[in-house]
Amino acid sequence: MKKAIIGIVIVLGIAIGVATFSSSNRQPPAQNRERTTGVNNVPVTQPTPRIPAHHKDANSARPLKPTLDPELFFGRIRQAYLVAREIPETLAQLPCYCYCDQGFGHKSLHSCYEDDHSAHCSTCVDEALMAYQLEKEQKLTPAQIRNRIIETFSR
Repeated sequence: MKKAIIGIVIVLGIAIGVATFSSSNRQPPAQNRERTTGVNNVPVTQPTPRIPAHHKDANSARPLKPTLDPELFFGRIRQAYLVAREIPETLAQLPCYCYCDQGFGHKSLHSCYEDDHSAHCSTCVDEALMAYQLEKEQKLTPAQIRNRIIETFSR
């Protein structure tokens, strides 16, 4: 009995030591970390996030494939497919930040509406609805909208 108690105390001591050691070696959260510097105290910059595939202008996007019928969907998803029908050339000039260009070979945000991909992706829906609002209400150009999309979704 005495040996069992000694064994339990040893195991607990080891466990406490390991837990203390590992917590003392953890780095603070990113927002609390001091910025590291490179050679000659020049700040090290973070890599620029990758901008997903998109067409630079409407001409390079042509011919565009048709998008799915919005009547197949409900709510915000239907609204997004309506947007894709109304401003297809604008969506073709926008990157999609669900990074479906890598996983599905999409060429732009418009590609997401050629099938039911957007029906399963809130990023695609949010981007299309934002693009529509920026184009119709704020009268921004596709290039300006692209800059806003990149600024908003690349974080």
